[in-house]
Amino acid sequence: MKLDILVFGSHPDDAELGAGATIAKAVAAGKKVGIVDLTRGELGTRGSANIRDKEAAKAAEILGVQLRQNLEFADGFFANDRTHQLEVIKMIRYYKPEIVLCNAVEDRHIDHSRGAKLVSDSCFLSGLVKIDTKMDGEEQWQEPWRPKNVYHYIQWKNLEPDFVVDVSDFIEKKTAAILAYASQFYDPKSEEPETPISSKNFIDSVNYRARDLGRLVGVDYAEGFTVERLLAVRNLEDLI
Repeated sequence: MKLDILVFGSHPDDAELGAGATIAKAVAAGKKVGIVDLTRGELGTRGSANIRDKEAAKAAEILGVQLRQNLEFADGFFANDRTHQLEVIKMIRYYKPEIVLCNAVEDRHIDHSRGAKLVSDSCFLSGLVKIDTKMDGEEQWQEPWRPKNVYHYIQWKNLEPDFVVDVSDFIEKKTAAILAYASQFYDPKSEEPETPISSKNFIDSVNYRARDLGRLVGVDYAEGFTVERLLAVRNLEDLI
């Protein structure tokens, strides 16, 4: 299956928190979107890998994506090396996305920036003809493929975006997808240990960041992204 957009996250819920409304908007526009989680988030203080698997599936259903897969890399300990790059390359070559979204280039959690570099490097390497890959169980070698663009969503840190997407009509769907991860986020009845993302303030911050970015560009809500290379538009009128 060829996808228009392939979204990578170091942990289940990264994609929803950083780009959930943009994903929902793309799906509503008829784009084929998939999510690949690098780890199962097994080192998370709250919940478990099995619980997060179920929550991720529920969130994917809410967003309406075509597919969601998990590469099951070691949470906290995966590396940007040949072994991991080849697994990411397989995904890129298999789904042939035009656009890749991935983790923030700089963030509080070490897996986020590491995941950002791993995916970015793999997108470049995926276009090299002398790197041979094949999917498990398949005999045919994969063809090289390099996405046209790699964009990084914004997570814990308030990084300055290079561009924003108007997501005013999709913020509620983003919120619903985030709250599908009931084990991770604010629940006044939970007896689990408190974490930096389990407070009500954190959930509120996701909303007010989107509202503030929207304010800056004259819409109700927006999600921000950083880029790796210069962007171009065909006409000045393409900018809103």
